[in-house]
Amino acid sequence: MLGAIAGDVIGSVFEGKNYKAKDFQLFAARSRFTDDTVLTVATADALLNQADYAHQYKAYYHRYPRAGFGKGFMIWAMLDRPKPYNSWGNGSAMRVSPIGYAFNDLDTVLQVAKQSAEVTHNHPEGVKGAQATAAAIFLARTGKSKQDIKLYIESTFDYDLNRTLDGIRPTYRFDVSCQGSVPPAIIAFLESTDFEDTIRNAISIGGDSDTIACIAGGIAQAFYGGVPEHISQEVLKRLDQPLRQVTESFMAQYCSN
Repeated sequence: MLGAIAGDVIGSVFEGKNYKAKDFQLFAARSRFTDDTVLTVATADALLNQADYAHQYKAYYHRYPRAGFGKGFMIWAMLDRPKPYNSWGNGSAMRVSPIGYAFNDLDTVLQVAKQSAEVTHNHPEGVKGAQATAAAIFLARTGKSKQDIKLYIESTFDYDLNRTLDGIRPTYRFDVSCQGSVPPAIIAFLESTDFEDTIRNAISIGGDSDTIACIAGGIAQAFYGGVPEHISQEVLKRLDQPLRQVTESFMAQYCSN
């Protein structure tokens, strides 16, 4: 999950000011965690404590109300008994990475990813985005090749992963849908040479930069066996103590191998 958080933190300065190239400074004074990190940690917290996803997502929203949440989620989180709002947004995918680590068979990963999505994002595209991201992470951490991951995602979720970043980049615009952001994030990983290159790829296409890098970073951590020390330390020091504690607890339990 630290890879997803790293993507969010590094991408945070580019969301409203896209930079369509790879030669950017990884961290700036304004690099910070956003709602992507908050809800990723909330998912990890739910898994660690066997808690209800909706309860955790609401609780974390109220702890970090200014983290940059979308309007639909904010309305949902402020209701006493919120119901799913049929969202197809990429929020379901940005927060799902811990699920790809917490279970040891793909069927369970898919089932739990769906459960985490459906408390808010019960539109089929919202569920699909979460499942595709979690599945890619599971396959990556269990030794599957990039080609294996690509073929599985294409055949199971009908995402077109045959495009290239060079083909996407010139016309890509801000798109918060799962269908518009999850496939480019996966392609950013598929074209990468290492973890850092994945993040640079993801941010270079523009759009919803922190979320695309968050999704890609979660997969890259699993495939490349971790997050480089110079990145992980910069990311962890930008988290407050509660977020860092849950992150480190989850990684110690599920990401130590």
